[in-house]
Amino acid sequence: MTDQPKNDQFHDTSFLEGQNGEYLEAMYARYASDPNAVDGAWQAFFEAMDDDHADVQAEAAGPSWARSDWPPVPQDELTSALTGQWPVPTEAKAAGHKITEKASSKGIELSDAQVQRAVLDSIRALMLIRAYRIRGHLAADLDPLGMRDSDTQPELDPAAYGFGPKDMDRPIFIDNVLGLEIATMKQIVDIVKSTYCGTFALQYMHISDPEQAAWLKERIEGYGKEIQFTRNGRKA
Repeated sequence: MTDQPKNDQFHDTSFLEGQNGEYLEAMYARYASDPNAVDGAWQAFFEAMDDDHADVQAEAAGPSWARSDWPPVPQDELTSALTGQWPVPTEAKAAGHKITEKASSKGIELSDAQVQRAVLDSIRALMLIRAYRIRGHLAADLDPLGMRDSDTQPELDPAAYGFGPKDMDRPIFIDNVLGLEIATMKQIVDIVKSTYCGTFALQYMHISDPEQAAWLKERIEGYGKEIQFTRNGRKA
């Protein structure tokens, strides 16, 4: 068989393809700034490429006309619930002020660590509530014959937000969400399950009008908000 040096060269550099290429490009830029920033084997590899270091750094930085805000990242609640990336700094700051004021009105002074924990509880509780608003219908009891395998929804489990069995009775400030200013995780789970995971499914988070969405939330969330039908009403 004839010798194929180009095939040998391709084999030796095939790891540069696909997603590896972007990673190696960043590593090459680090090497160009400081050769000691990469492993000795990579130093030898990059040195053999004999590229101008300034060109390597410019290539890794991207074009001068590139936009730092592109591609745009949606900031709506649906996207945030699916990705888990919430605008925490703003919410955390507001929740911290309210928690501190609420404690002060009762003559309780909270340390920074206590406020931080209370804020974290609040943010995580709201994340759980939003998850139920968006995906709770997937756990609704819509199969009276029991013919369908029930799929678990990890994002509806309090454990996914850091709440263990010992945390279920700890009071959490939720600022009148679900109609309660303060609630335990057990109370929160009871309300959202009865609201969104009963024998009918309700999903309204696609509604773009905030007033309409708020009206629905106010109508259905909280104790005593369950829809009660008479026998004739059920038949109708």
